[in-house]
Order: sequence, then C-alpha cells, then structure tokens
Amino acid sequence: MQRIDTASMRGFFDVVGGTDRSQAATMVLAPGQSTGGPENAHAASDQWLYVVSGSGTATVEDESITLEPGALLLIEPGETHEITNTGSAPLETVNVYAPPDY
Repeated sequence: MQRIDTASMRGFFDVVGGTDRSQAATMVLAPGQSTGGPENAHAASDQWLYVVSGSGTATVEDESITLEPGALLLIEPGETHEITNTGSAPLETVNVYAPPDY
C-alpha cells in the first residue's frame, strides 16, 4: 500500500508515485498556461486526468472538453491532447498513467 498526500501540489508536473503497472502525477497550470499540443500523445499508456480545482479545457483529437472540479477524463493511448487553463485560478489535476509513461 502507498498513501501519497497531494495537498501540497506546487510544481508544474510532479510524478508522485507508481508501480510497474501504473504511475501518478500532479499537474498545476497557471491561468492561461497550456501543456501538450497536436504532437503530444502517449503511445502505450492510458492517461486518467482528474480535476482537483480550477477550470480549463482539454483538446483531445481536435475535440474540446470542459474541465471543472470533479471531472475525470480518460485519454487513451495514441490520442493527441492539450490541456489549457481557461480560468483565473490554478488548474490542479491528478493524473494516472497505466502503464507508467514518465
């Protein structure tokens, strides 16, 4: 068992734990900041993105999805994606990669 406290998320992207089968990371985007883009994809990993706080959009394979607290998004292997903070507060997420990608 592992217990990881993510309450002190401060870095842009931090891998916070993992096993041979999966990996967890936290991400914090400042207002107006984005990450990823038309070339960004994980070849062999599912990425589960859970919104802790803030708001934004995810563009997955040219489809725009609204991100708000409590949203859980699955980005499947090979899907291109970009995450953008469209709000006025930090967009804080917890991301799980299965299998690990970082």
